[in-house]
Amino acid sequence: MPHETDTPVAPGDGLTAPRGPVRWRVVHTTTYDYSQPVPVCHNAIHLTPRDTPTQRVVSHHLRVEPGPASLSRHTDVFGNQVGIFAIEEPHTHLAITATTEVDIRPSPPPPADGRGWEELAATATMWPGPERLSLCQFRLESPLVRCPAPVAEWAARSFSAGRPWLDALLDLTRRIHREFTYDPAATTISTPIEEVFALRRGVCQDFAHLQIACLRALGLPARYVSGYIASARPATGSDPEATDCMVGADASHAWLACWGGPAGWVDVDPTNDLRVDGQHVTVAWGRDYGDVCPIKGVYVGGGHHSMDVAVDVRRI
Repeated sequence: MPHETDTPVAPGDGLTAPRGPVRWRVVHTTTYDYSQPVPVCHNAIHLTPRDTPTQRVVSHHLRVEPGPASLSRHTDVFGNQVGIFAIEEPHTHLAITATTEVDIRPSPPPPADGRGWEELAATATMWPGPERLSLCQFRLESPLVRCPAPVAEWAARSFSAGRPWLDALLDLTRRIHREFTYDPAATTISTPIEEVFALRRGVCQDFAHLQIACLRALGLPARYVSGYIASARPATGSDPEATDCMVGADASHAWLACWGGPAGWVDVDPTNDLRVDGQHVTVAWGRDYGDVCPIKGVYVGGGHHSMDVAVDVRRI
């Protein structure tokens, strides 16, 4: 029998009720098929979206088939919800489906801040309170985010002396979007930043890692964000039906957030050249993809295996 769990969420848990929120329903299904039976497997999952100032989780439902022998949850060092489960019966098929409803309201625009980016980078090293220690880990290289000299030099074209940090951030976002081609066949999860930079091709994960490397090379804290994105941009202009397709929809998506001092964290999406504003469902964040991988685990036996991922994001 499949195992199903619900995570009830009380309305307004720790959050001020958003004005005019939009409710989204996300169904994320991952299936594994094995050529030989797998007697045991252990998995860790990041599939539960976070509550944030602009996002409230209304409900979350997890279905695992075959049913796990054990299932537990905990909060990791970044504040993400992590599920841990084990299956201890022979199986040749594993299906994990997470169904979530979230309310999202647009993010307020960052406050006007004419400070140069150099001042912001210096501020990050002196920021008072416990957040100072947290900022340190987002300013340093991490296992999947290296900051090679050519990347730092390329980033510096956006960060000229004294340029306001937000202007520079959005310019860098735009340059990655224009100069790099979205190509799912060009890279893998393990492709290093140096290769992505040389190829000028990749996927959302690559572009997020690249921009994070650029920012950290300049001393600016930046974190990796995983989640989902709506399939179309909001209608704009005189034609309310006119929309453009978002790149990265119908799959797990990735973007990044740059720390802006008093402005807090500002999320940007280089794959789609935009500031995140009501169209993204945030699941987890960390130093890089390795901290927030949707599903990772180990298993015994199984022979050859195949994996299929399907994501459906709908406004309801």
